[in-house]
Amino acid sequence: MNVGSMGVLEYDDEYFMRIALEEAKYAFDEGEVPVGGVIVCGDKVIARGHNLVMRLNDPTAHVEMQLITCATDYLGSRYLQDCTLYVTLEPCVMCAGAMYWANLGKVVYGAADPKRGASTVGQRLYHPKTEIVSGVLESECSEIMKEFFNSKRD
Repeated sequence: MNVGSMGVLEYDDEYFMRIALEEAKYAFDEGEVPVGGVIVCGDKVIARGHNLVMRLNDPTAHVEMQLITCATDYLGSRYLQDCTLYVTLEPCVMCAGAMYWANLGKVVYGAADPKRGASTVGQRLYHPKTEIVSGVLESECSEIMKEFFNSKRD
């Protein structure tokens, strides 16, 4: 968050990614893979959450899926072209497909997922008009994942 030349608060990608990281910490504490996210419309967070796969015993309960459902319900529209999704880990193929159908305007993620991330099959999974930004607070987003999986190995 910055103060602009007119004295008005200006929010940036790092500001919203920090909120997503807070959500990832909640997931970590609950024994979920620590992926958190938010959907922003204008400068307003309209959805926030984290993975619920273990709690719901549902392999599709990724944070992105939860956020899309929440945001479309909030807006009363199945399209999110004026929204940005911030997520701590690169979306998987399933989530990228859902983002395609929701026509998300922008996706910002922190850590890359070289094994399961959507980029392993190329940008064609995202809607052609969706802007993709990667690497925002990448080290913090990667660190929480490493810490989680190291704790599982101990």
